[in-house]
Amino acid sequence: MQQRFAILLSAASLVVTAACSQSDTGITTAVKTKMAADDTVKASEINVDTHNRVVTLNGTVGSQAEKERAVTIARDTNGVASVVDDLTIGPVPAATGGGYTERAEDKASEAKEKTEDAAHDAKVKTENAAHDAKVKGEQAADKAGEVITDAAITSAVKTKFLAEPGVSGLNIDVDTSNGVVTLTGKVKTQAEANKAMSIARDSKGVTRVVNNLKVG
Repeated sequence: MQQRFAILLSAASLVVTAACSQSDTGITTAVKTKMAADDTVKASEINVDTHNRVVTLNGTVGSQAEKERAVTIARDTNGVASVVDDLTIGPVPAATGGGYTERAEDKASEAKEKTEDAAHDAKVKTENAAHDAKVKGEQAADKAGEVITDAAITSAVKTKFLAEPGVSGLNIDVDTSNGVVTLTGKVKTQAEANKAMSIARDSKGVTRVVNNLKVG
């Protein structure tokens, strides 16, 4: 009795398995499984779709041999009524995971280059700013060094008077305060007074000349 029951259970299981394998979903699964195990077509990009036991194959294969092998596998699968061949022959796309990895590496490389460029630009700007500040400081120092003291102005004006014909340098007193030169004393003519004024005015560091000279 138990043996008979076991036989009936096994037969029922086979019937259920056969029914499942012959459903559209079961056929699709069976075809994909066979292709994945086949050395000729397992690396190809083949999509399998089953409707009313009609299997449609589409995608890309690398050669005519792969195409024919894929159709044969589908046709020989249990439950398949017919096969629609929509496969094309061409370069098989690279694995998606590898593509993502390469794109990620490219983006990382681009990001690194941008960071390095930004750091270089910042360094150049800092160096330029430091150089400009140094130049301005040196220029300011030069200008400060060019400031002439009142005593130096007085000495320079008197020296010019003594070296200038027609100007009685010994009779003209020169006094300087904050760059303002004051001339006092006696000169023989107005021309001599004008000449003395011109010499003082053209001397370096002089900002203004006060004429207290008397003609006579």
